[in-house]
Amino acid sequence: MEESLQAVREEILGRIGHCTTDQEIEQLRVEYVGRKGKLTLLLRGLKDIPSEQRPQRGAELNELRGFFEAEIEARLKALKRGEKERILREERVDITLPGNRSERGGVHPLMLVMDEIIDVFLRMGFEVARGPDIEDDYHNFEALNMPKDHPARDMQDTFFVSGDHVLRTHTSPVQIRVMERRKPPLQVIVPGAVYRHDDDATHSPMFHQVEGFMVDSHISFSDLKGVLTHVLRQIFEEKAGVRFRPSFFPFTEPSAEIDIQCVLCSGRGRTGEGQLCRVCKGSAWLEILGAGMIDPAVFRFVGYDPEKVSGFAFGMGVERIAMLKFGIEDIRLFFQNDLRFLKQFR
Repeated sequence: MEESLQAVREEILGRIGHCTTDQEIEQLRVEYVGRKGKLTLLLRGLKDIPSEQRPQRGAELNELRGFFEAEIEARLKALKRGEKERILREERVDITLPGNRSERGGVHPLMLVMDEIIDVFLRMGFEVARGPDIEDDYHNFEALNMPKDHPARDMQDTFFVSGDHVLRTHTSPVQIRVMERRKPPLQVIVPGAVYRHDDDATHSPMFHQVEGFMVDSHISFSDLKGVLTHVLRQIFEEKAGVRFRPSFFPFTEPSAEIDIQCVLCSGRGRTGEGQLCRVCKGSAWLEILGAGMIDPAVFRFVGYDPEKVSGFAFGMGVERIAMLKFGIEDIRLFFQNDLRFLKQFR
């Protein structure tokens, strides 16, 4: 027995010394102390030796088992230490090298312009309101003085959802919703996405507007001109020329379209080389928004007395303003997610 135990000890030392992975160590553990391992079978064989020899042999076998487990544990620690040294040696990081910079995102150019417009109106005391993108026919058309047979509906190129619900064609329905809930005085802007069935270099099926309106007891067209002139000069430049032209909208009367002097040629209509300006096409002016005094019929829809209150409303396209500010000729660039284009505005 003593010779066999010594042989097992030497065998254990030799086998453990050749283990190079955790898997080999585990396999060796099973081979010696598993249910049918060598040491396990020797312990079970104690019943076959004389009883007076069992205590001593049992102690020797337990000591050998403890020796085996201690060697196994030591070998595992050595393997882990060696692996850590290998990683530190082969996968070390040279902290003197420049790091890999992560790409940082930026605000979309349309949102940059939208935020700028909102900020100008907030400084003037306006508040911001929001509304649903899917509108019912009443708020999108009828309450804005466009009954079902009104020809102005043909101008909207509407996306119909179901029944009498549509993707809103403008943000003006929120004007109705606000006035239905509240009484004057009101100074409100409504930024948001709108939808029309149109798609080319200057039109998109989805685009953004900032609707705004002011309602009180003595609001006049002079207030409209003062507010919009100030806003446009804040967005573009203080000396930018602004002009108002008569127009028609079913929900305002009188109505006007507002132009600014061309931002590329500074209102000259031609470039420094004498060529026609590619932005204004030589006209020196650019249409920027529509506005007017709120039609009395709209006030009646929301329960206001047009004899006691008056107000103005306007709507400006964010894409149009962004195209003018950044010199962009194709509206589709805003929606193509081309990082080469978007990175220019960070």
